[in-house]
Amino acid sequence: MIRVGVFGATGRVGKLLIEDLKGEPNLALSAVHVYDDLDFSLPPGVIATSEMRTLIQASDIIIDFTTPEATQSLLEAALEHPKAIVIGTTGLNSHQSNLLRQASELMPILYATNMSLGVALLSKLVQIASQRLKGFDIEIVEQHHRNKIDAPSGTALTLAESAARGRGLDLDKVRVSGRNGNIGKRSSDEIAVMALRGGDIVGRHTVGFYNDGEFIELNHTATSRNTFSKGALRAAEWLYGKEPGLYSIADSLELE
Repeated sequence: MIRVGVFGATGRVGKLLIEDLKGEPNLALSAVHVYDDLDFSLPPGVIATSEMRTLIQASDIIIDFTTPEATQSLLEAALEHPKAIVIGTTGLNSHQSNLLRQASELMPILYATNMSLGVALLSKLVQIASQRLKGFDIEIVEQHHRNKIDAPSGTALTLAESAARGRGLDLDKVRVSGRNGNIGKRSSDEIAVMALRGGDIVGRHTVGFYNDGEFIELNHTATSRNTFSKGALRAAEWLYGKEPGLYSIADSLELE
């Protein structure tokens, strides 16, 4: 049985992980890390701690859906006590991304901006479509609930990276994330990523390829956050026992 530690147990996905672990035949909840008091009960024998080292020692693998700052703290602790980690936190800055790569030299880490099977497949399809549909304009629209902090979403940026990769472009040089005023006509290499926020939308991503006379749109809609928690558990079981390295959700699904 693989012992799973949940980092960020009081978060939306953290609570789902704890619940979904009850039905896993090869995974068992061993510890949770919390900053505040728990407002729900844990199964017998599960450790609740605010000490990062205790969480690491009590777990074979850790799943993290928190904030960039919290993820940074976890990675810094893991550098001293390497442990397999699945990370679904989005909005990492350049320092945190570099720390992620540094830690992956000592331990296996699976990082994904979205843990769903559908988005992993969508990302692959976007790269293929981008490569084959030369001359089509690429526009990406993402929709999320009103409480989401980062924009554009990590998933939208991952999809944009797939689109850029399909055309051999540097996303940082061609990405547009807002239009206003007399900005002139659209450039041919432009990849737009737009964010909408409102209500309780779990997540919807549309990647459109637009040309004169025709267009095609690829969509993914998440209707439940269990998509992310169950995907993370699937990824954790796959990651356990792997060699140090930085893995993706596509690796775990053998889509590459």
